[in-house]
Amino acid sequence: MRKEALLEAKEGVIESVERLDTWIRTNGWAGYDPYDIKGHPLILRMMSNAHLRWPLSLVRQSVLNYTEYFPQASRRFLRIEPEINAKAMGLFASAYLALHRILGEESYLIQAQECLLWLEKNNSPGYLESCWGYPFDWQSLVLLPKGTPSAVVTSICAHAFWDFYEYTGDQTYLDVCQSACRFFTRNLNVDCIDNDHLCFSYTPLDRFHVHNANLFVAEFLIRVGIEVGNSEWQQYGTSALNYTLDAQNADGSFYYWALSEKDNYSISNVTLRNIDHYHTGFVLRSLYSIYKGTQDSKVFKALTSGYKFYRDFLFEDMTVPKLKSDRLYPINIHSCAEAILCMSTMSDLFPDAAEYAVNSACWSISNMQDSDGYFYYLRNIDRAVKIPYIRWGQAWMMRALAAILQTNGDDAIS
Repeated sequence: MRKEALLEAKEGVIESVERLDTWIRTNGWAGYDPYDIKGHPLILRMMSNAHLRWPLSLVRQSVLNYTEYFPQASRRFLRIEPEINAKAMGLFASAYLALHRILGEESYLIQAQECLLWLEKNNSPGYLESCWGYPFDWQSLVLLPKGTPSAVVTSICAHAFWDFYEYTGDQTYLDVCQSACRFFTRNLNVDCIDNDHLCFSYTPLDRFHVHNANLFVAEFLIRVGIEVGNSEWQQYGTSALNYTLDAQNADGSFYYWALSEKDNYSISNVTLRNIDHYHTGFVLRSLYSIYKGTQDSKVFKALTSGYKFYRDFLFEDMTVPKLKSDRLYPINIHSCAEAILCMSTMSDLFPDAAEYAVNSACWSISNMQDSDGYFYYLRNIDRAVKIPYIRWGQAWMMRALAAILQTNGDDAIS
């Protein structure tokens, strides 16, 4: 990719960031989420009762279809209010700090600090260590009440404090990172397979084996463990890493669930073998970070294989992020953001990734960003679902667009 093309694309990204930032400042940090409606008591009752007979099962499916097709109207009807989401605040904090470092705008630093201050004041209730969850009930394979701390949410929020620690050298930010590590090792359920393999649960209330969540925890424990010289955290992280590496498929892909969950939770074979764009990106970025910190050859081998699968099967024409390898639509803004973020992050190891990142960014800005500045949720072949989800779309896109601005033009030339 020519350096001139990257620089030209960055000009468009900066303009997109400014429009998105204007929308965020106008609307505040609160917003809707794809899962907030699923935490409503009516929807929870419908989803938790798996054995409804016809015609009640038909009614349930009709209601769920309506909430998907008319997301804003259904939220107004059910009186669901926009909320501040901890994961969004973590992503915004990291994004705005990166934008401040790249562009030098003081306003971005102020916004990043505001997000971090909110996180400091809104730890998950009932836990001593730094941890965060979602602001709604979530019916997964088990019910996870509002505020239940999550491995994924906590790692993303804790990374924002790590970013500030790297930027300032202030020990107080590192203290929060160490507190999050204690949450991972003391509050999450740890399934010790053997001396060299373990898996962290998704939350303290489940015993799920989810590879992207497991690696988010592993990456952060290794990162902070190296920084503070904590060999126990490094060993925890390495054993969790080994568990997921051993589960990599021959084509380089990773399933969302570990195959053992079929016995643990009776998950269907189709669901068990789910491979999607953004969870694949989560895994790859975790492996990338672990490799950069450890220079472990087996991690690089797994990352290279995973990258090839991701590049070859989860993009259309090197540009449009596909949610699943076998179909283009619906195009999900979370996939768009992850494509930009993942490919930007890995472009120093895989030079062709820069072109994918630029193409995805340009396409997303042209096809998914509203004239008001926010990004749409979905685009189907015949229509766009334009609801502006704060975490799912706006926060991840701000983080992704900041990442592409950090891409080094010289590394991107091939």
